[in-house]
Amino acid sequence: MASEELAAVRELLRGLDLGPLSIAQRRAAGESFASPPPPGTTVEPIDAGGVPAEWVIASGVTSSHVLLYLHGGGYQGGSPAMLRNVVAHISAAARCRALSVEYRLAPEHPFPAAVDDALAAYRFLLKDTEPATIAVGGDSAGGGLTLATLVALRDAGDPLPAAAVVMSPWTDLALTGDSVRTRADVDLMIKPAGARESAELYLAGADPRHPYASPLYAELHGLPPLLIHVGDAEVVLDDSTRFAAKARTAGVDVTLEVWDEMPHVWHAFVGLLPESAQAIERIGAWLRKRWSRD
Repeated sequence: MASEELAAVRELLRGLDLGPLSIAQRRAAGESFASPPPPGTTVEPIDAGGVPAEWVIASGVTSSHVLLYLHGGGYQGGSPAMLRNVVAHISAAARCRALSVEYRLAPEHPFPAAVDDALAAYRFLLKDTEPATIAVGGDSAGGGLTLATLVALRDAGDPLPAAAVVMSPWTDLALTGDSVRTRADVDLMIKPAGARESAELYLAGADPRHPYASPLYAELHGLPPLLIHVGDAEVVLDDSTRFAAKARTAGVDVTLEVWDEMPHVWHAFVGLLPESAQAIERIGAWLRKRWSRD
């Protein structure tokens, strides 16, 4: 049974209609909804191998473990500042430092610019951080980008991180999952038409089934352990369930959690929705367990 607070979150989402806005207006609107991180959070801008990024470190965290975080936003919006509160809560739950990456956005910088930036930021970390102490994570498009980055790193022969965490990942830019249709009426954040537009702007003519754009179509052998969170009220539900099934078949250690009634990236409502805090705590516990094995 979902919490009573979910009704208030749904009403908030029903009041948002970014469809008629330009990309610039959508970006500005998204930034206006950003919540500040908890008191005591350290936020420090940094050049991560030529890619703008920021360290987000929860109060009291001194661990050498690092989460490389890739924000969502349909590859055309979002920023580290917009997700700073969520990342700070994950930093506290996982007791790790987080490097939140401001990768280039479409349509100004189409595929594979985001992948290139994620790879550059990860390789920046490798200069003075052991891969066994690194995890990669992200939400929505950033979740798909996380998985694509793992595939690209494996293909290039780079040392892989210890684990990866993705929240409501967009793994199929071809939008072939049944949930695109079956969840369209209950998903208050993503509409199929808007997702198709975002995919077209990001791909700029590239194959939507390219494994670095849509990791659902990649060979998945050799990837590190994965935690996947997705809500049952999401058009991208099948992006998670199908990816998890394919990864398991390839021998990957996958933990898939489908949360009843939860909207797209419900983690972002931490402070408003009890399930947000619960999900972030589960992410933190899972990451701590993975790191404790090394």
